[in-house]
Amino acid sequence: MTVYEAGSRPTKRANPEYFTGTVWQDPVIEAPAPARVMALRVAFEPKARTHWHTHPLGQTLHVLEGAGFIQVWGQDKLSILPGDVVWIPPGLKHWHGAGPNTGMVHLAIQEAQDGVAAEWLEAVDDATFEGALVSRRK
Repeated sequence: MTVYEAGSRPTKRANPEYFTGTVWQDPVIEAPAPARVMALRVAFEPKARTHWHTHPLGQTLHVLEGAGFIQVWGQDKLSILPGDVVWIPPGLKHWHGAGPNTGMVHLAIQEAQDGVAAEWLEAVDDATFEGALVSRRK
């Protein structure tokens, strides 16, 4: 058993090759083999977002704070709010991030396949980020 004491692992700025804007990551778990699960607390400043990407074994997002977006390639952009849980199936091209005026924090949970948890693709351009939102709230 391993206990990671609070504050013992530093917050890191997310790699700008995979994100637009300022994004901070706090490690939750990267389990040793044979387990494959990894989880990060990811904090997006306003307008910050991931690049388009896929996950070989899928990804779960649990929104903790703020307001943001998620979009699947070829589909409408959706709003995501605290308490929302999103399952992204394996291989599905998508992006997620904060709103234009608000930050957003989520827990990102995924598994690695052969040491790879994500395939990073092109940046999400401003026109896509600022595009029409399909509200799913009634």
